[in-house]
Amino acid sequence: MDDADLIDAARKAVEQSYAPYSEYYVGAAIATADGAVFSGCNIENANYSNSVHAEELALSKAVEAGHRSFDRIAVSSARRDGVTPCGMCRQSLAEFCGDDLRIICDGPDGRVEYTLGELLPETITASHLQ
Repeated sequence: MDDADLIDAARKAVEQSYAPYSEYYVGAAIATADGAVFSGCNIENANYSNSVHAEELALSKAVEAGHRSFDRIAVSSARRDGVTPCGMCRQSLAEFCGDDLRIICDGPDGRVEYTLGELLPETITASHLQ
């Protein structure tokens, strides 16, 4: 699956988003190192702290299926505004991914790409707990 297909998978996930409060619909699709793809959408809750973010749902589904190595993740919103993963999602990705994880964002003028290390420098890792 190429980057365009991964963005398309993220866009399809946007269609399943449940965001009645913010009306900000987000989808994500994560590609594993062996080529499997898992998608997720944001699911809001009236108690905002119980909301689920698209990136975390996609990552959780992949981890549940036994994957621990990831190649890249694509993120899109209904607004196609270049949304990037929030800090909490970046930290969740850092649990399983290195600084070189490619993050492909669906922007108004096309795709914008970052690495996890660019978006979350000096992240907290398991090595900090030793």
